[in-house]
Amino acid sequence: MTRYKVILEYDGTNLIGWQENTQGPSVQSLIKDAVKSFCGEKPDVIAAGRTDAGVHAIAMCAHFDLQSDTDANTVMRALNFYLNDKPVSVLGCMIVSDDFNARFSCVARHYKYVVLNRAAQPVLNKNRVWWVPRKLDVAAMQDAGNKLIGNHDFTSFRSSECQAKSPIKTLDRCEIKQNGDEIIFEFSARSFLHHQVRNMVGTLVEIGLGKPYDINAIFGAKNRSAAGPTAPASGLFFVRAEYATND
Repeated sequence: MTRYKVILEYDGTNLIGWQENTQGPSVQSLIKDAVKSFCGEKPDVIAAGRTDAGVHAIAMCAHFDLQSDTDANTVMRALNFYLNDKPVSVLGCMIVSDDFNARFSCVARHYKYVVLNRAAQPVLNKNRVWWVPRKLDVAAMQDAGNKLIGNHDFTSFRSSECQAKSPIKTLDRCEIKQNGDEIIFEFSARSFLHHQVRNMVGTLVEIGLGKPYDINAIFGAKNRSAAGPTAPASGLFFVRAEYATND
């Protein structure tokens, strides 16, 4: 048995998300099908993060086990051959120790969210940004974002479908930068609740539009209705997963 770690790039626009189910193509199902086409095996593929429908990845980490002992470069080339008409690409592949787990070995996950803040609607990046035509106050959003950093009860930023045992999370980073017409939100944490990033962005954008949301009051309410709307999936990107070792 050989364990492989892969780094994946994908466009989630027409995918149902990471998790395989019967509703349509997922990242997980496309990788499993490519592995099967390559070597006849159909292993479970475990990712660092289970992204939702419409969410993209710049460098998602995943792992799977194969009975065959094939070198990593051959596995990567074979997977890309069978993925050549799919919205998923394998950027890297390496053989790792059996105790490496893309999900449970991860010590930090990094996401970014892109808002297009201009009057004209997007064309080239239509499915990769959230178009907000009204002018946003970046300084006000960053001030509010700073209050999200730290260890908090994120119940108000949690999806009703979230299956996490606890709403207590530690957000290590929240940076908001403007690059021309784009406003980029960057978040880092060991783990996130379901829809946490999108709900935080939706709330910060409301603040940027002048809405009277108070982060401390939202935390205190412990109620999803106290925070802003859920930002669209299209602007969210899984950037990378971080591990304590070179695995």
